[in-house]
Amino acid sequence: MNAFPFDRLTIKISNYMNKLFVIIASVLLVTSCNRPVGELATSPNSSKMGFSDTKPLGMQLIKKGTFMMGAHMPNGMFPGREATRQVTVESFFMDEAEITNDQYRQFVLWVRDSIAYRELINVGRYEYMIDDPDSESDSIRIRWSQRIRWNDRDEDVQEALSTLYYSGRDDLGTRQLNAARMIYRYEIFNYDQVSLPRNQFNYITNSYPEGAYVSVDTTYYDDNNHLVTRTINRKLTNRQDFYSTKMLNIYPDTLTWTRDIRFSYNDPKMKMYFSDPNYTDYPVVGVSWEQAQAFCHWRTELYNNTHKVKVEPYRLPTEAEWEFAAKGRDKDAIYPWKGNKVIDEQKNCYLANFKQERGNYVNDAGVTTKPVKSYNIVPNANGLYDMAGNVAEWTSTAYFGTTNMITADINPNFEYNARADDPVHMKRKVVKGGSWKDIPYFLQSGTRTYEYQHVSRPYIGFRCVRSYRGDIK
Repeated sequence: MNAFPFDRLTIKISNYMNKLFVIIASVLLVTSCNRPVGELATSPNSSKMGFSDTKPLGMQLIKKGTFMMGAHMPNGMFPGREATRQVTVESFFMDEAEITNDQYRQFVLWVRDSIAYRELINVGRYEYMIDDPDSESDSIRIRWSQRIRWNDRDEDVQEALSTLYYSGRDDLGTRQLNAARMIYRYEIFNYDQVSLPRNQFNYITNSYPEGAYVSVDTTYYDDNNHLVTRTINRKLTNRQDFYSTKMLNIYPDTLTWTRDIRFSYNDPKMKMYFSDPNYTDYPVVGVSWEQAQAFCHWRTELYNNTHKVKVEPYRLPTEAEWEFAAKGRDKDAIYPWKGNKVIDEQKNCYLANFKQERGNYVNDAGVTTKPVKSYNIVPNANGLYDMAGNVAEWTSTAYFGTTNMITADINPNFEYNARADDPVHMKRKVVKGGSWKDIPYFLQSGTRTYEYQHVSRPYIGFRCVRSYRGDIK
């Protein structure tokens, strides 16, 4: 009897599978010869193509390099501060321009909204929170997707939201945000305390030494509802003890326009510079070093909370990073542009916004600040704008007269986490770049000056950097 066609098909498939099995076994045998069993081998997921960290929006990649750090044109008024030395800096990303009023305003409005959400939740509007309102947890997770209904006619809602604005005798006729309420709260991990010998973890006893303690700042509201920052010593028992809470008013000090420039009519700048739309693209000023640090933390959280792949934190540049980025690819450069002059003689125009001669502020087309990217229409070799003039910029580096002599020649930096009870001279931070009020000497990329970390000025702003992950050939 002839076999049913289905049986013949089954036999053919069986023969084909046997041949396929022999081929697969042969391939595996060859592969196992290339990857010996029991030997340390490279992971198959490793790539020989290298790693490429995604460039953040509005930033430029500053590739690693070596340069001569320090001012190249000595000034007799500042003896002993111009010695140069060769150093190397690794790759990092940097904002192509200073942080603008518009960008910093997004930070302020985020803080305003976060406070508004909590006020609404406190009056029973639980649609603005993710967690169960009956939960015993002390933390509240905000449902940011639920937009705030600012025009809600509910009396409790209006009363809760009204606390964010001036009212009564403080109301000057227009609805103004209550700057005193713009408090940003965040936690920092105090790495400087981790590295102290007294706090070295003992892996044999699985504990910290008996006398280990951390000295950190903490911020809280006192009985009079005043914000207080003080230094505490806390016994070290676990990693959580290295964290400390910071609470900071982050609204720019607009009064700096009238307080720091005395006997001068700058009331319009004081009233309008940060809030008026005409100043949207101007660099934010009146921001202290501490407020700039808080902005960097918020910017990092903003990104990480909306992306699956976390990034290196945004931060202020070190003095070396800032100077290297300003000099472009010319390790001996004096200014962010070529040559040793502050004017383009061919085009007969100034290359930066600074003070010319005595009291002549307008020759460069500016009086005080100008919108970012107004000068050097073509950016420097690193794609950066306004690295000289317009506003000076904060760095993360602590200012001491001898820091250049003691720092390493690779990624040099001297950071000191000044605390509330430290002497005021310990709270100085390096400022670079010069501003609209400065003479050309301060426009040099290597010139350094300082300001106190808690002080804000109408001529100091900042830009952020982010460390590059991996290496670049």
